[in-house]
Amino acid sequence: MLKGLYTAYTGMVNEQRRMDVLTNNLANANTNGYKKEGATSQAFDDVLAFKIKDMSEGRGSARALGINNLGVKIGEGYTDYSQGPVKGTENPFDLALSGEGFFEVQYMNREGETSTKYTRDGSFTMNAQGYLVTHDGDFVINTTGARIRLDPELDFRVDTSGNIMQGDENSPVTTIRIRDFVDYDYLEKFGENYYQTVDGYRFQDATAKVNQGYLETSNISVVTEMTNMINVSRAYETNQKVIQTYDSSLEIAVNQLGKL
Repeated sequence: MLKGLYTAYTGMVNEQRRMDVLTNNLANANTNGYKKEGATSQAFDDVLAFKIKDMSEGRGSARALGINNLGVKIGEGYTDYSQGPVKGTENPFDLALSGEGFFEVQYMNREGETSTKYTRDGSFTMNAQGYLVTHDGDFVINTTGARIRLDPELDFRVDTSGNIMQGDENSPVTTIRIRDFVDYDYLEKFGENYYQTVDGYRFQDATAKVNQGYLETSNISVVTEMTNMINVSRAYETNQKVIQTYDSSLEIAVNQLGKL
């Protein structure tokens, strides 16, 4: 009987984690370039079936099946990198990517240390020195790995390949670096809409096109997330009622049946 308590408990923990992910998604529904996150779960029978079919350790060796837990195993989190809706802003500093790829930026922490980050948020601006920066003040990088500096006195335009032209010149003064990766599993979240690489990542040619005067918004569907929140709440309450039922049964077993 006590196993049922632990099973319902693991279900509550799993639903709480899913709720945390959903609330974070909703909080970033208006964050430019934000990508939806999700959480997976695995039932005991799925994990056991996978382990039984695993022949990697050989037929003659003894294999432990792990701790016997009939509850839900909290799986991995994942990120949905699908394209978000694009909105027009008529601001020349706003750039949106259509297709796969990321802007490369030079991030600086509070200690003044710099590192490379990647983002889909193209809400850029120009600082007092003429550098193209993000809304947080991080420098946008060009194809040579240098910071992009423009003439504040001249208008500029950006073509779909990321080439920046100023004034009447038709030749680019610099080109925005767009990066893409072979496997997005080697990217991890950093802050709201930055990503950083982990060991094993590999670059590939980016297919994304740059659209000036537009911004890619979050790929969150508020209606879908609200519906999922209702389902998660009901699942949490169901597990809670199971625990209450077990608690009532145990109370009867201890206080009444024990007297016979």
